[in-house]
Amino acid sequence: MFVIDASITLAWCFDDESSRAADAVLERLEHEDALAPPHWPLDVANALWTAERRGRIGAVDLSRLRALLEGLPVQIAPLEVSTALWSVLEAAREHELTAYDAAYLDLARARGLPLATVDERLQAACADAGVELIG
Repeated sequence: MFVIDASITLAWCFDDESSRAADAVLERLEHEDALAPPHWPLDVANALWTAERRGRIGAVDLSRLRALLEGLPVQIAPLEVSTALWSVLEAAREHELTAYDAAYLDLARARGLPLATVDERLQAACADAGVELIG
């Protein structure tokens, strides 16, 4: 099992964001489950909505992406209020991340799992925090 963030997910959705690392993670999901914090589907949905509003994707694309995303073996980890307020806040402050990105880092660190991301700031924070990266 490993933690997945929205950036790696969106790399599968947009041709100009694809990479070998993202493809390798998608292949890994064929035989291994991923874990994400509760905001992951909202993070992905917001990016897709923004892309649709800007004309970057259309209805046909969304239909294809729906099939891909709904088929992913991603479990949503529960989040306690105290974790969100203090542990995630601490990670955000320590690594100068948004609370949303810090939640991915904090989940990976707390569970002792590697993190799949293509976000460079989050990758740097993982290196600083001793969290293994995938991709």
